[in-house]
Amino acid sequence: MATKKSWQVAPTKQIKPTASSSTQALLKEKADKLIDDVIKPKHVQSASISNDHNYIADIYSKWYRNNFYFCVIHNNPRANAISPSFETKFARMEFVADNQFNLAYMRYTGKWFEVSQAISMDECLKLIEEDIIFMP
Repeated sequence: MATKKSWQVAPTKQIKPTASSSTQALLKEKADKLIDDVIKPKHVQSASISNDHNYIADIYSKWYRNNFYFCVIHNNPRANAISPSFETKFARMEFVADNQFNLAYMRYTGKWFEVSQAISMDECLKLIEEDIIFMP
């Protein structure tokens, strides 16, 4: 038996606000200072490690569309490695409104888990610095 098909109105697409260039620059500056002063000294390892395990070679931040990411470059010292290095993201700040961000971390499942909603830039950076779930 054939089913009847009908046309329906598609819901309107929600337009997400975008961060201004001054907000992007301010967040990038603060995040890079946090990375250089706190996160890198704790987690970046030298290349002189003599085992076959991946190690953190660099940590950096970047904007992509509406999100600000904290990223890690892992080096793979094995001779049979597919790639000598690869990138992972460990924290995401999603721009919601002026000086409000949703903060999430990458779970072991490969999915983002949102920890806080609509918190300020400084609160996000403080949580990333202090909370162990944001460890790279």
